[in-house]
Amino acid sequence: MPRSRRKRGDLHGNAPDESRVALLVIDMINAFDFEGAKAMLPRALGAARAIAALKRRARKAGVPAVYVNDNFGRWRSDFHQILAHCLRSPGRDIARLLKPGKDDYFVLKPKHSGFQFTTLDVLLEHLGAETLILTGVAGNFCVLFTAHDAYMRDFRLVVPRDCVASLSESDDRYALAHMGRVTKADVRASRELGLEILVDQVGEAQ
Repeated sequence: MPRSRRKRGDLHGNAPDESRVALLVIDMINAFDFEGAKAMLPRALGAARAIAALKRRARKAGVPAVYVNDNFGRWRSDFHQILAHCLRSPGRDIARLLKPGKDDYFVLKPKHSGFQFTTLDVLLEHLGAETLILTGVAGNFCVLFTAHDAYMRDFRLVVPRDCVASLSESDDRYALAHMGRVTKADVRASRELGLEILVDQVGEAQ
């Protein structure tokens, strides 16, 4: 069932575009200096390449990208500082590949879910988003917890299986199966997603 949303005034003259579909890039701007990150990096880089290709297609379809990123416990930092740090870290190749553009949005989060203690709800309401495409790391933690919170908010979910990475393939299989079963997420590979069709389908449901 589509969510009922009330449009508000513009955000200090900088209102985002309207879109019923939004692409969330979760924690991919990351130093990858945590325990187990070295083993995870090749899989995360593969996911980053798939996300970058999906993001290019999303832009052509008029679907905005929202970077939902951990603040790494630095409450006084901002996203640009995090990006600058990651460009000098083991995660630099991924940060370069997925460096945000001037039309992208970002939300910093202190916990696993992109919704908890963040402004993500406000941004998605302003966009008029009904469907979320979730991508990022780790598939069995931050992506999974964000999917749970999105499902409870009545969003339709898409989690392309090639656009998430966890510490192991078995973790990804578990998370994707769980999201497909519990949150009713579409977990097809990104190349199988017709973004224009997805946008049209959401519009027809209104």
